[in-house]
Amino acid sequence: MTRARDEPPAATIRRTGAGTEESRAAATHAAPSAPAAATGTSRDRAKAERRTALLAAAARLFAERGFDGVTLEDIGAAVGVSGPAVYRHVAGKQALLGAILVDVSERLLAGGRAATDVARGAGTTADADPSTPDASTTADAGADTPSRQPADRRVDESPRRPAHPAAAPLRALVEFHVAFALAEASVIRVQDRDLDRLSPDDRRTVRDLQNAYVEVWTEALAREFPDAETPAERRVRALACFGLINSTPHSVRGVPAARVRPTLTRMALAALTA
Repeated sequence: MTRARDEPPAATIRRTGAGTEESRAAATHAAPSAPAAATGTSRDRAKAERRTALLAAAARLFAERGFDGVTLEDIGAAVGVSGPAVYRHVAGKQALLGAILVDVSERLLAGGRAATDVARGAGTTADADPSTPDASTTADAGADTPSRQPADRRVDESPRRPAHPAAAPLRALVEFHVAFALAEASVIRVQDRDLDRLSPDDRRTVRDLQNAYVEVWTEALAREFPDAETPAERRVRALACFGLINSTPHSVRGVPAARVRPTLTRMALAALTA
């Protein structure tokens, strides 16, 4: 989620319910939506699973009704726990909201970093692909062959030609963020509406995580177009791309994710590299 440094709500991240086609697809691109089973006793594992269920139920109910429209009793009832028993897992409703938004921000940052790490590794292999021209090949082509300038951000979507290796981290970030947004629409709605209800400590943590995620994007842009823009301009570009992607879960209801995802990915890449 990215309303970093008090950016407007358009720069947040979106979530849909678990078990949907979007959720299954996001598992390929995004960090796991739930923590791994806790080690230790069966009682410890059961407690961790119950807390995960409470977070998921709270996110869904907060998205549907707003923070003020939901009680701890409502959240407990959604997972078969009495209202007072919820306090065994969380300190209160505000703490529950903080756990939801800190968790999703942590997963977003971890997933973005992992996506770029994998893409950079794949890019190294792609450099050796004879179908991908390198700098010396371009230079030998002569003056009649236009060289790729930093400001040339056109995206080659040809299925017969792989993307230039330098574009791999940006493409990986867009694909990751699109999958994450389609799978996280409920949390996006929660953050849009209720971010300011967090405690000061949780709000600071979320902001720090969001800013770190923005930096993952601006660093990828800097590698792709090192001389094109200032750091501040790259930040504007990244946040604008978030806005495009993050608004989509509100408008794609009834359209299969399999149809939305490639279109949204192409649009986001075009906007990011325009």
